[in-house]
Amino acid sequence: MNETTKTETGNPGATGGITLTPAAVEYAKRMRAKEQKEGQALRVGVKAGGCSGYNYFMGFTADRRANDLVLECDGLTVLVDPRSLEVLEGTEIDYRRGLMGAGVQFKNPRAKKSCGCGESFSV
Repeated sequence: MNETTKTETGNPGATGGITLTPAAVEYAKRMRAKEQKEGQALRVGVKAGGCSGYNYFMGFTADRRANDLVLECDGLTVLVDPRSLEVLEGTEIDYRRGLMGAGVQFKNPRAKKSCGCGESFSV
């Protein structure tokens, strides 16, 4: 597993608890380069929506907020807002390739159920 350094910025009660596998870090770096967003951080979070209550989201940003949790993962900066952190605590983010395709997987121990399409979940 990849070594992750946690830096708490404006969120002293946060413990982090989010990990990215080496495959997820490499995938994010490839996508960042492909999208020409070098130097930007990966924002990971959840938003209300979907048939089960929450959707995961990921995207690159240069906007670091004062209360973001900042994780450093092998040269990739990851930002998580406090509301998302409550839902994502303990989550492992992975990237897998297989016969049925490839994609990012969120292994969230707090998710109680997900919808049939796998795009949304509830806690």
